[in-house]
Amino acid sequence: MKKIILTIVFVLVAGTVFAQYKMSIKKADNTTEDIWVHDMINITFTNVAFTCGTNTIIYAGQTYNTVQIGTQCWLKENLNVGTRINGGTDQTSTAGTIEKYCYNDNDANCTSYGGLYQWAEAVQYLNGTTNTTSAVPAFTGNVQGICPTGWHIPTWAEYNTTLNTTVGGSGNSLKEIGQGLGAGSGTNTSGFSALLRGYRNYDGGFLNLGYYTLFWSSSENSGIGAGSMGLDFDNSDIHQDGYNKVYGYSVRCVKD
Repeated sequence: MKKIILTIVFVLVAGTVFAQYKMSIKKADNTTEDIWVHDMINITFTNVAFTCGTNTIIYAGQTYNTVQIGTQCWLKENLNVGTRINGGTDQTSTAGTIEKYCYNDNDANCTSYGGLYQWAEAVQYLNGTTNTTSAVPAFTGNVQGICPTGWHIPTWAEYNTTLNTTVGGSGNSLKEIGQGLGAGSGTNTSGFSALLRGYRNYDGGFLNLGYYTLFWSSSENSGIGAGSMGLDFDNSDIHQDGYNKVYGYSVRCVKD
């Protein structure tokens, strides 16, 4: 959505001050364009339809590409939103603040690979859930969590019955070219462009950059566990497992 701010500019002409109006348009990418009102003939607002794979999403100052995979529209990059904290500290529920980990506590790794999030942080503590307790009531429908408006964290079923089925169970088709080796070499035929970015371990350390990647789902399987999707460097499997919520995994968003 574009934010339009009307400002008044005073111009000195021949010793006399005349008030003239300038329209200042602040765009979604945070750039600003100024237009003199007397140069404008009319203003027309047009609702342009969203086209997955063509349109990008600007969220928290970053631009994300989109990709259509079967019936689903996905962000093409891992989320990188929030304020970095060190891996040795658990993420906490802080009003108005999203916390993230960067691999090896290095901001550059968030730029390259996206942030890492504990499960409760990813779902933004919805319905009182934490990394040790279940949501009450249990989640129904889409869980936006840390995703942009109009997008949500995939359920386990969305990973399994839609994404997995669409690519025929081939994890290589989900991996970016150059990710993985031998039988696990990425082809990225789906356009999902997954990077083997590792994860934050339960003890606060970081592991397996270049070897594995895991993505949270919004689906709980116990008070301390939630479902995830994982990809390996040396095979084409798509793993769907339940893991302890305190791990720090990547987050991909799918369109509502």
